Amino acid sequence: MNRLQQIIRAIIVSWIIFFIGVAGYMIIEHWNFLDAAYMTALTVTTVGFMEVHETSAAGKIFTIFVMIAGVGYFLYITGIIIQAVVEGEVQTLLGRNRLNKKIRKLKNHYIVCGYGRIGRVLCRLIKEETGDIVVMEKDDKLIEILEKDKLHYIHGDVSDETFLEKAGIKKASFLIAALGTDIANVFLVLTARQLNSDIFILARASSSDVKNKLIVAGANRVESPYDIGAVSMGLQLLRPSVSSFLNIALSRRKEAIQIEELFIPKRSKYTNIALKDSKIRQDFNLIIIAIKKVSGEMLFNPHFETLIEPKDTLIVMGKTPDLKKFDKAVNKDDNF
Repeated sequence: MNRLQQIIRAIIVSWIIFFIGVAGYMIIEHWNFLDAAYMTALTVTTVGFMEVHETSAAGKIFTIFVMIAGVGYFLYITGIIIQAVVEGEVQTLLGRNRLNKKIRKLKNHYIVCGYGRIGRVLCRLIKEETGDIVVMEKDDKLIEILEKDKLHYIHGDVSDETFLEKAGIKKASFLIAALGTDIANVFLVLTARQLNSDIFILARASSSDVKNKLIVAGANRVESPYDIGAVSMGLQLLRPSVSSFLNIALSRRKEAIQIEELFIPKRSKYTNIALKDSKIRQDFNLIIIAIKKVSGEMLFNPHFETLIEPKDTLIVMGKTPDLKKFDKAVNKDDNF
């Protein structure tokens, strides 16, 4: 029986006991409805204030049964309340323990600090690639949304190192600082960098001054949603066709043209091969937009004689199925 059914049954039983009591006093003692109802209420609730009228022997016996029924009813109600509280706490505790176990098993995962508007969009994008995400949030209202979105989360203040350790920061590969204030993000970046010197930190900033502080604090990359939004709006005004193309390429829709980055492992068959000999365009119908070298240099529109070297990152444009085929081909001969 679910909780709603129990509550409905309790209400029905309470009214049955009450009306039986009223009817009994009216029949046995010949009282009017008001006196009978008043006596029933006193008896069922075991208040024992005073009898309405002197009762007969039969009335006293009936009162005993009404009193026993009332006590039994209130014990039943108490049991329902205790059961609801205990079951709720047990389910919450078991659910939290299961979630903590899943988080402890994660490696090379993403930690997103803050599940506001920006954090939620970031999680949606990351989730398209991997489910290895841990969100840190202290707002109770946002925790309810996290549970609906079925994400791993830690409920607590990110300024506390204990919660960052519970999120597995020492084993994580990426941390996104998307808290509501610049001060909170700076403090978070400082703390995270101390706990994991190798983690890649992407931080949110509201101004160029804060960007510099976040970089000094240890962030690898700092972005301002306001700057990005302004650039996007400017492109729509000044370069509408370019803006439309970028929106399509970055939309993540499966049927659309997409831009992806593909890392070239050491033992891939595409290492130490010139672009003209790789047959990437012919075999996969893809366009190499740029090549990021290990040194960090970015070669835009690379020459057809450019050599693809180990650990290069290719910026590739094409349709999703072709990109997936190329990704498999790139990693086919990788033994790592």
